[in-house]
Amino acid sequence: MTISTVPPDRNLPISPMRYDPRAQIETKADNLDLASAFRMLRRRRFMIIAITVLLMAPAAVTISGLKPTYQAWARLIVHQPLATSLGAEDTGRGDLLDVKSETERLLSRSIAERVVREMRLDARQEFNPALRKVSFFESMRASLRGLFETKKPTSPERDGIEATIREFYQALGVWHEDKSEVIQISFTANDAELAAAVPNRVVSIYLDERKSSVRARLDAAEAWIRQRIAEQKARAVIARDAARNYQESMDIVSKEDAQDERIKTLLDLTGREGKIEESRVEIKATISALEAADNPSVAVQNIVVPDSIATKQRDLRAQQDDLARLLELYDGKAEAVVDLRRKIEQSRLDLDLATKQYLQSMRAKLAALDHEANAVQSILAVAEQKRTRDALAQAELTRLQHIAEKEQAALDKLEDQRRDLAAKAMLPGAELEVFSPASVPLVSQGRGRLFYLVGTLLAAISAAVTAAFALEMWDQSVRSFDQIAGMARTIPAGLIPRLARKENPKTVFRLAPVPMFDEAIRTVILTLKQSNGGKLPNSIVVTSAHSGEGKSLVARSLAIELAAAAIPVLLVDGDLRRGELDSFFRSGLQQGLNEYLNGHADIRDIVYHHPGGIDFIPSGKFSLQRRARSNGLAEIIEMAGAAGRVVIFDSAPVLASTDTVLLTALAEKTLAVVRWGKTSRRAVEFSLQQMKSQRNSEIIVAINNVNPEKHALYNFSDSELFSKSLMKYYQLHTADSSSSTIKNMFSLKSQR
Repeated sequence: MTISTVPPDRNLPISPMRYDPRAQIETKADNLDLASAFRMLRRRRFMIIAITVLLMAPAAVTISGLKPTYQAWARLIVHQPLATSLGAEDTGRGDLLDVKSETERLLSRSIAERVVREMRLDARQEFNPALRKVSFFESMRASLRGLFETKKPTSPERDGIEATIREFYQALGVWHEDKSEVIQISFTANDAELAAAVPNRVVSIYLDERKSSVRARLDAAEAWIRQRIAEQKARAVIARDAARNYQESMDIVSKEDAQDERIKTLLDLTGREGKIEESRVEIKATISALEAADNPSVAVQNIVVPDSIATKQRDLRAQQDDLARLLELYDGKAEAVVDLRRKIEQSRLDLDLATKQYLQSMRAKLAALDHEANAVQSILAVAEQKRTRDALAQAELTRLQHIAEKEQAALDKLEDQRRDLAAKAMLPGAELEVFSPASVPLVSQGRGRLFYLVGTLLAAISAAVTAAFALEMWDQSVRSFDQIAGMARTIPAGLIPRLARKENPKTVFRLAPVPMFDEAIRTVILTLKQSNGGKLPNSIVVTSAHSGEGKSLVARSLAIELAAAAIPVLLVDGDLRRGELDSFFRSGLQQGLNEYLNGHADIRDIVYHHPGGIDFIPSGKFSLQRRARSNGLAEIIEMAGAAGRVVIFDSAPVLASTDTVLLTALAEKTLAVVRWGKTSRRAVEFSLQQMKSQRNSEIIVAINNVNPEKHALYNFSDSELFSKSLMKYYQLHTADSSSSTIKNMFSLKSQR
């Protein structure tokens, strides 16, 4: 680290210096060309080699233990018996021989056991695992399995054939093509004669077992179907008797006659009910008219009345006309007029009496019609009930007859099956035609070991390279400014290389400088000045999206670099929950920023003055107590600015604390630290959105913990910063830089 002995003016403009880190950044897609693929292979070479070795190790052991194998096969076709297809009635049968089912028969357990015992395969080491020597890998696998299983695995018995049958099935192959009726049977063995004998023996055993199995199935089926026929006959008889007895007990006539009679009755009753209703309406209208009028003689003039009432009505009207003529000739007191008036009054009384009698007769007739209507409705209800009962009885009878027919149909079907079984019992189970029997193979199967080793090696390399490409595609972490160049409001501050453990500073001013790291810190400081109009900001917030991205290292490195340049610095551990800068400075203060914000300490009690020129405020003990100084951070910035100090806040991750968002709104500049190869692009973009404010129009971004060797292998535009020539340049000047740093540091201390 180079420490200047002359304190510079930090507010001096630097416009003549045209250095701009953004000039290094050129949006360039990492296209997948040959150069990019070659660089990717160089970056992932150790992973590719490791995966290749892991895949090749077991494959090489397996291939080295391979023995020459021989394979023989027989081709045959299984026919339906010829006599089966002669009858026209058999064309629709569903029990014809199926190639798939016969293929499964050839793979049955019984055939496998007979072949194993007759050919004595259990006495061969090739097919009996109990006779083999346990390999190293199998013993290791058994040991690992024993660590997790409480029950110890038992060794295979020499007399058992379970393991031999498994090996037999692995060597046996029975298959057929989709559009072919030919079945192929193959067998693989180290003995060529055994490879040919097994398929032929499988075919012969298959024929014997098929014949016996068909006979046994036919006998069992015949016994079963005879029993079913007897039971079905009984059920058919019961169903027919039930239908007949129900019809007799319910006295159900034919369906057509019952329907005609029911319809006729309902029509008659409905017509009678309609006529009654019409009469009732007329009578009700007459009664209403007579009851509503005050003078019955007047009311009868507007309705239809009997002839007697009509005659009296005409006589009354004639008398009234005569009275009118007499009044024109005589005085009202004349004897003729008086007599005629008496007659008119008597006629009117007779008419009223006749009208009342007619009203009473109408009421009596209405009552009779109501009684008759009730009787008709009762008859209709009974008829409806009878119709419903007859319909239910007819439906039940139909159901019983359907059951009887169904039982009879089932009986007929069973009889047909019995006759079919009797016909099948006279035929053979199957006819076999062997196209080509298995012959002894003359050459072994497969290729040489070298071919398999080369093929396995190529496959392992391909799998390793594919895994490397998949990891590259899935990698969404930030490794260059090219990847975040499209994000608005960002100013690149350069790449900060990672520090080795021996280079990790344990004191504030370390004696051994790291040239690449120191230059990167100076680049960050220069970017801060350029983004602030050529002047160093009074307050800087160093934050990151997540924890563990190196923001504390960058914050204290900035403070050390500024203090080494004789610029007063106040470093504040702004991570109120998990601040750890105090372990680096070892201030010994019992109180910190938490106590200050909670009102338990004064500003003088929390500031530690380091001899190197850095004032430090630890985070203190975290507390959930409500803060008494809500503007405490702004006051610290204001006091530091008044004292001419640059405030650097080592804040909490912006996605973990809202204090960081508030702090970025107070400070002049915000430095976001992104860890190379760890922080995702989505986290960077989201954290920038969280810090968006009018004061933070542009946020400075620095990529930390960069691996120079790996970064130089990427196809980014800033990969040239870690080229081989620059790496050699830094290595050549390490010793000179160390001596000059020591001298400058002692000169600075002597001046102070």
